[in-house]
Amino acid sequence: MHDRFRYDGKRVLVVGCATGMGASTAGIVSSLGGEVHGIDYRKPDYELASFTDCDLRDPAAIGSVISELSAPFSSVFYCAGLPTGRPPAEVMKVNFAAARMVVEGVQGLVPAGGAISIISSTGGLNFLQHMAPIMELLATDSFNSAVAWSEANPDLVADGYVFSKEAVTVYTMKRALAAAAAGVRVNCISPGPTDTPMMPAFEASASRDLLLAFTGPMNRYAAADEMGWPLAFLGSDAASYITGLNLIIDGGFMAGVMTGAINPGALLDPATEA
Repeated sequence: MHDRFRYDGKRVLVVGCATGMGASTAGIVSSLGGEVHGIDYRKPDYELASFTDCDLRDPAAIGSVISELSAPFSSVFYCAGLPTGRPPAEVMKVNFAAARMVVEGVQGLVPAGGAISIISSTGGLNFLQHMAPIMELLATDSFNSAVAWSEANPDLVADGYVFSKEAVTVYTMKRALAAAAAGVRVNCISPGPTDTPMMPAFEASASRDLLLAFTGPMNRYAAADEMGWPLAFLGSDAASYITGLNLIIDGGFMAGVMTGAINPGALLDPATEA
């Protein structure tokens, strides 16, 4: 029987390939037989079939890189992101505006049966509370107009990270519906706290103890490859009927919240009754 999880004979693109979950995904897909091409602002320390540097804060640079890509890519992974603590406009550029520009720019290079997978975050799980403004943002028609909308709504955007992840989660669902006619699947994952080079920025803003409190019941950070393997699955033929999915990978934390075993309010404010 054909191993539908493998990538033999397939070309794959990983955007944000230098470190963290992107590097892990690239390595895993390569180990599964894929020909992996990478894009990032700095060169990774491992070999790829090709590498192109790109500043994802710059729409002209993104457009130039996309124009040089050649089909087909059976799977595209958007793994680039900026953490909290960076200028909100920059965070929105990389986490949302660039993600949308890349996804829509490369879709024509992905044949029917292919897939596009995006990294969101459990930080964006409250998207239902902000659907109206998220839909406004999604209605913008370009990278620059998305950034302008973000700058015009500083109270909503706040530090940029949470709102950008809410927006990319909803965008994934909408894009999945739009791409279905072309036979292209679009999914995202929402990782819980994960040990990557971005973690120190999160710990600086929220404290390590608080972040660890949101890792129950496993009570540890995830490793990057614990996100890379699910991403590799979503991009493979083994996931051929999965699209529009936000796959929450949080070590059971949301299961605790949904069943009442974990009170997230009490984690944020110890004075809150459990």
